[in-house]
Amino acid sequence: MLSLVIPVYNESGNILPLAASAVEVFTTLGREYEIIFVNDGSTDGTAAEITDATGRWPHCRELRLPRNSGQAAALLAGLREARGELIVMMDGDGQNDPRDIPELLALVEGGTVDLACGWRVDRHDSTLRRIMSRVANAVRGRLLGDGVHDSGCQLRVMRRAVRDAFYPMELMQSFVPALAVAAGFRVGERPVRHHARHRGDSKYGLGRLWWRPAVAMLGLRWRMWRNSRP
Repeated sequence: MLSLVIPVYNESGNILPLAASAVEVFTTLGREYEIIFVNDGSTDGTAAEITDATGRWPHCRELRLPRNSGQAAALLAGLREARGELIVMMDGDGQNDPRDIPELLALVEGGTVDLACGWRVDRHDSTLRRIMSRVANAVRGRLLGDGVHDSGCQLRVMRRAVRDAFYPMELMQSFVPALAVAAGFRVGERPVRHHARHRGDSKYGLGRLWWRPAVAMLGLRWRMWRNSRP
């Protein structure tokens, strides 16, 4: 069974197109699957759209959090809820493309990696956002040794066992490859599509893109160093 976990917060207008695209991809694969929308305390029309999606496509279901807890907490809750032996995760803003899932899935099922990560080679974000991401990925790669070019890409496929490497922490979603590597899992990547956001607003301002990841990264590095000591 395949599980797709999508954390969403105030993504009205993006839910139904994303669900339709994901259902089409999984139907083509001909595998049993589930799509879990983790509603992270949305205050717009997101909940109603998820209800619409679950009515149209029985494979879709909602995991509703009582209040907005942040993407890391929503992702972790969805991963723990997932029933599949292979778990897919992606953003709910329409920038990730479900059509890239089969190639990442093949990479994991090929037996060479336990976690396959997307690499947004052709990003459709602002120039400032791309520059900041490039610098952050370079620093993160050197400090954490995660071995990927784009740790911020949320489109990933992994074996169920990999989720045991994750725990509640600030911006955990950005450190999934590093956590997996630290736990001894094999990580790989493939180029994936990236679309411009057409509906809704980004939830990441300057502080979320720079200062908070830096603090979280240093905390994770310290924890990894402490755990590596005899």
